[in-house]
Amino acid sequence: MRSAKRHSRTIWHLGNTTVRSPFRLREGLVVLSTSPLQGNLRGQEQEIAFRNLLGEHGIVKLGEDPTNSAGRKWRAALNQLGFLYPKIPSALGIPQHEVGPIDMITPNGWRLIRAETVSAMQECFLRALAAYCIPSPVEQGYNFNVFSPLRHILKIMLALENKVGTSQLNFIEMALVVQLTSGDDDITEVVERIVELQARREAADNKRIFDRQALEVAAKLHKYEAQTFNDYADTNIRYLKATGLVQGKGRGLTLVPEKRVFIEKLVEYADGPDSDRSYLSMLCNGATLPTDNKDSALAVLEDIIGQLNRWGVPLDIHDRKLDDAGDIAIVRHEIEDLLSKLKEEDFALRQPQQWEEIAAYMELIISRRGSITLPDGDKIEILQAEAPAYLEWVLWRAFLAIDRLINKPYQARRFKIDQDFLPVGTAPGNGPDLIFEFEDFVLVVEATLTDNSRQEAAEGEPVRRHVARIVETYPGKRVFGLFIANRVDTNTAETFRIGFWYRPDDSKMSLQIVPLTLEQFEKLFRAGFSSGRISPKVMQEFLRDCLAVSNHDAPEWKRLIGEEVIRYSSQMSG
Repeated sequence: MRSAKRHSRTIWHLGNTTVRSPFRLREGLVVLSTSPLQGNLRGQEQEIAFRNLLGEHGIVKLGEDPTNSAGRKWRAALNQLGFLYPKIPSALGIPQHEVGPIDMITPNGWRLIRAETVSAMQECFLRALAAYCIPSPVEQGYNFNVFSPLRHILKIMLALENKVGTSQLNFIEMALVVQLTSGDDDITEVVERIVELQARREAADNKRIFDRQALEVAAKLHKYEAQTFNDYADTNIRYLKATGLVQGKGRGLTLVPEKRVFIEKLVEYADGPDSDRSYLSMLCNGATLPTDNKDSALAVLEDIIGQLNRWGVPLDIHDRKLDDAGDIAIVRHEIEDLLSKLKEEDFALRQPQQWEEIAAYMELIISRRGSITLPDGDKIEILQAEAPAYLEWVLWRAFLAIDRLINKPYQARRFKIDQDFLPVGTAPGNGPDLIFEFEDFVLVVEATLTDNSRQEAAEGEPVRRHVARIVETYPGKRVFGLFIANRVDTNTAETFRIGFWYRPDDSKMSLQIVPLTLEQFEKLFRAGFSSGRISPKVMQEFLRDCLAVSNHDAPEWKRLIGEEVIRYSSQMSG
């Protein structure tokens, strides 16, 4: 691969700033895999068709796009990470057929499509980013030598941990230091710059003003817009987290403890391939990982068993088959799954103390704002494309906070979460979004951001069907349905007010479903936690009282539900 002379600091980024959430790339691949557009994505007409395909499946929002760039940028993102075969520049002298047909799905792309668990998806992103180098043969324009940005960042975090005792890399440090360095820079010097920035920021009276001024200085020095530093840092952090090797710490990152040995072995590997041809092959097939080697896989396994022991869960694997890396991977994935469940149970226990943050996320979704700054100065944000997933996620957290669940937190949700307990997409169809079992009742929660006349058609039948299924599953307990949307369409309310479902034998089942706006639920939630009076019993009584006045027509029932919200909120606050 060619090198480039260095003249000035250039910002680089992983992935694509148009597709900030990397897991959405999988959603795009899935719909593309069954479309005649696969392999036919070039030209304005095809790019528009690709954008429309993504929009029809709810992956992108079909708003104004005067430059018709969305389809092109999605294609570029998939090419860049080797999920689609890239177009090979003629200057490379490599025949296209030796790499693969342009814009067709690659082996690592198919691996990502078939990945059903978050850990399997993360491995695909890890193989992609472990292969990815800047500058690449198909992505020029950088003024530094070829390097692996993933390994570069991991090396910095390991060195930072050795220097100051923690691998934590804050957002501003990613924005102003890390993404302006490359493999040409000495890691020790990079860490010194990070530590110096940390010290100056810590001494500042107002950290928000410090950050803004530091960004303005960097923008002038490096000739970028100040917002570019933030956009690139946000994208870099999101794609790094998609590998499963790092986790969030405030707005920054820290290494995942059980991945420490794996990370050390990964950064030992050489940064780049020896030729453009081998690079393209590695990118499209996915990089080889340390755990593909038996000895390295055993070392990683021993480390993760130690992590499990520190959680007080001893494990004996002497009777397990460990003949090759594949056998070891099976055992390792089982332990990783167990560790993630233990961590999720611990996360659930912390939710009552985090109720203000939970309420702030609800406010963010209600207001449709991009971000909110919390009283402690932390900023929370939701990308528009991720709002449906975050709605389900914040309601899950809300009921974990209300507490006293009989089922486990991972049994209560049907959407997937990552190592930071953040949502990876929405719950799949053919089942409720959330199921909470309490001592005296079961609550089925369904949520949507659809708020127009299509709401009843999209939600009326599925919600009733899902609640009916749970009624059959819990014959000894009363089952309530709770439907939450930013706005409840009156036709939707009427469907739930009538609330009947017929079994296959034509026997009639009465369903008990209460529609609430997210604003109404947030009012109840905030009042209950502000006073310390919220509980599953209070929620059960509230639902009963709402259902008791369902003998009115839908507009009046909605009004009476609103009165119940005010009454219960006042009672809890009084």
